[in-house]
Amino acid sequence: MPEWKDTVNLPRTDFPMRANLPTSEPEVLARWEEEGLYAKIREARRGAPRFVLHDGPPYANGDIHIGTALNKILKDFIVKSRTMDGFDSPYVPGWDCHGLPIELKVDRELGPKKARMSVADFRRACREYAARFVDQMRVDFKRLGVLGDWAEPYLTMNYGYQAAIVRALGRFVEQGLVYKGKKPVHWCTHCRTALAEAEVEYEDHTSPSIYVEFPLHPSAADDLAARIPGLAGRHVSVLIWTTTPWTIPSNLAVAFHPEFDYGAYEFEGRVVILASELAETVGKATGKPLGAPLLVVKGEVFDRLAFQHPLYDRPSLAVLADYVTLEAGTGVVHTAPGHGSDDYVTGIRYGLDVYAPVGPGGHYTDDVLLFAGLQVWAANPKVEEALHERARLWHRAQFSHSYPHCWRCHNPVIFLATSQWFIAMDRESAAAGGRTLRTQSLEAIKGVQWTPAWGQERIHNMLASRPDWCISRQRSWGVPIPALACQACQHVLLTPELVERAAGVFDVHGADAWYERPLAEFVPDGTACPVCGGTAFDRETNILDVWFDSGSSHEAVLARNPALSWPAAVYLEGSDQYRGWFHSSLLVGLGTRQRAPFERVITHGFVVATDGRKMSKSLGNTVVPQDVIKQHGAEIIRLWAAMVDYREEVRLGKEILARVVEAYRKLRNTLRFLAGNLYDFDPVRDRLPIERLQEVDRYVLARYAAAAARAREAYDTFDFQAIVHTITHLATVDISAFYSNVSKDCVYTLASAAESRRSAQTAMYVMVDGLARLLAPILPITADELWRALPGTRESSVHLAAMPADADAWRDDALVERWTRLIAVRDVVNGALEAQRQAKTIGTSLEATVVVTARGATLDLLRESAAQLDMLFIVSGTDVREAPGDAPELTVDVLRSDGTKCIRCWRYVHDISSEPAFAGLCGRCVEAVAELV
Repeated sequence: MPEWKDTVNLPRTDFPMRANLPTSEPEVLARWEEEGLYAKIREARRGAPRFVLHDGPPYANGDIHIGTALNKILKDFIVKSRTMDGFDSPYVPGWDCHGLPIELKVDRELGPKKARMSVADFRRACREYAARFVDQMRVDFKRLGVLGDWAEPYLTMNYGYQAAIVRALGRFVEQGLVYKGKKPVHWCTHCRTALAEAEVEYEDHTSPSIYVEFPLHPSAADDLAARIPGLAGRHVSVLIWTTTPWTIPSNLAVAFHPEFDYGAYEFEGRVVILASELAETVGKATGKPLGAPLLVVKGEVFDRLAFQHPLYDRPSLAVLADYVTLEAGTGVVHTAPGHGSDDYVTGIRYGLDVYAPVGPGGHYTDDVLLFAGLQVWAANPKVEEALHERARLWHRAQFSHSYPHCWRCHNPVIFLATSQWFIAMDRESAAAGGRTLRTQSLEAIKGVQWTPAWGQERIHNMLASRPDWCISRQRSWGVPIPALACQACQHVLLTPELVERAAGVFDVHGADAWYERPLAEFVPDGTACPVCGGTAFDRETNILDVWFDSGSSHEAVLARNPALSWPAAVYLEGSDQYRGWFHSSLLVGLGTRQRAPFERVITHGFVVATDGRKMSKSLGNTVVPQDVIKQHGAEIIRLWAAMVDYREEVRLGKEILARVVEAYRKLRNTLRFLAGNLYDFDPVRDRLPIERLQEVDRYVLARYAAAAARAREAYDTFDFQAIVHTITHLATVDISAFYSNVSKDCVYTLASAAESRRSAQTAMYVMVDGLARLLAPILPITADELWRALPGTRESSVHLAAMPADADAWRDDALVERWTRLIAVRDVVNGALEAQRQAKTIGTSLEATVVVTARGATLDLLRESAAQLDMLFIVSGTDVREAPGDAPELTVDVLRSDGTKCIRCWRYVHDISSEPAFAGLCGRCVEAVAELV
């Protein structure tokens, strides 16, 4: 005779309760690698509609951090979900390998050895450095469970990619949009290179704030008297305000707004001119109160009047400019065309020199009187001292403000006019139908889907106001600009023919060839200087902006890889890329194909500490993904990435990780419960059609169907947080807290093949199979492990399967509404049972019989469901009674059951068997074990 406890259908499964992810994950990843899972997925989706997420290249110079982990995981969510939704969704990862950070690291590694190296040798050292970190980061990204073509990623330093960069530049050259000129650009004196807008970060900075008098130039006295007779014969000065005293030596003009009112104020025997609206503010700031003005005139009256430079014997021309404001200062703007964008434009309009006597390291050139050789930041107090000695310094103070800094070295930058290559934003292009690049870009972004939606306005504002794109850098590690300078007259040539010739060489030998192969290989036959006819040339020494490199990725990768397609369905990066990769990719796409290279752009926020502060090693609040993986596993990082609203700043710390671990545990336990009850279930033989299912099983399947529909919709809108919330609620509330409890008696104690049990197993199978599919993009290793533990013939990996397609068949809104009402009654019954447990009247709920007294619709509902109430309440008996008309709609009384406890199912019943073979068993259990005796 069997032990009755051994006849109970307790769960059995190969899907363990303890995940032990740090150990199990590498084993699964190794199996995927050995099986060639990514290649199998590609083959399985061959010919399907294509959906391409184009990977924005991370920089290859360090370990991955939690921000890059978040980025790669979000991309993997999309690729895996699109793949399982029936798309051919390849993922080709990439790396940005050129640029100053690598160059500076290699500089330090090489030390004095660099001085003995050629440029080509140095570039090879940079290539080796980048390749080392590509390999290191690739290991970490794969450890996160990210599937992709890791064997053949794209690298901006690959020969074919470098050639594609140059060809993209060639398309701009063909349209006449590329020019070389001397214009002010952001310049880092520490890195000694120009910076793109995307390479500038604004940080708090304290600058000297000075008010300076520019006296009227002696030659302009009669001119002023003729324009403003009230000032004839007076000693007149104009007052300016600046926070960059070091630019005073480069001053060539003072700017007035033509429509502002300017007052002439008498002060210590002279007349000082400034905006009348700011006179009181200036008086308070400087401690030099100004009374009523002698007179007030419009700014236009000063146009082209000559004032005197406060330090040198040269005029400073009065100019008019609309950018002059009344927000701060004096309403008169010190103007140095070599050190400011607006200053430059104004200077060109007035025919002023683009004067910028500052070298690459930020030192004044030798011809700058008083300050030759000084570094500009060190010169600030010297300039103030010189102004004070000449009685031109009205006042000085300290001024705290947001100031541009280099994103690499975090030192403050300056505006410096240098000879650079630019792409014009406002030149008309025949290839673009006579439109400018700015006009094209502002039109193109309207056709892109932006997530979050505010992204469109953000990039619109950047494009509307951005200057011409400075695409040259004064460094070595990058793609050279294939231009030539005539040795005879120094005229610079950059033609489509030169560009294509260079691209052909780069295809074969890489961009290092520019520095080591004969120049003749780059010069088409018959090339001559169009200015002087010269045929001897020098190579351009500048390289391209690395943002042009990465912004060309759609040309180098999407357009050249037959497994991909142009444009991409989606770009996904951090929110800082509106001014970075999104921006440069858009401009390159418009330059090469007159449209945006992406159909949708998704951005995520930065990862911050639990308290919202920026993560910092010095604060000790960083979360290192490698450490989390060692302790908890990569699946925990992935679940966290799906649980947060990635579109905003996302928080992470020990407490948050602990909550994620607990959420994973609960979810895994639910999945294990479902899988464990299917050990003797054959999906082909035992699965029941919907019309034969028990009502409670149809109800839970309806809840599952609604959740599956919401999850699939959320995948379509990239709302991963909604997916996790929906599935977690289904697992913990509908299945774990309700269905697992009410179904255990049936599944555990009925005969193995009993129809009620097969009904429950059918529901469990449908749900666990569907949940494995729905969770696979988010928890790929857990889902794959679960998939392999499920019964039936199926794909070798869940990642070769499709999203659940039949969930809608289980939808039944009327049934859900009915069972929602029943569960509300169950909640009341549970409350009454718990009160009696606390009173020690009963132990388990099976020791109880409940008397439910109801009226109206509730009574009707309970009578209709009478056969299911014991199961619903998990009690040994239920008595439904009608309440009188004036009684509450529902009351519950709990009685101790007067039956006998079945030793197998633990219910209290009145049909305990007296047969020796089945002694102590209820009639239902006798039926269940009869075949075993």
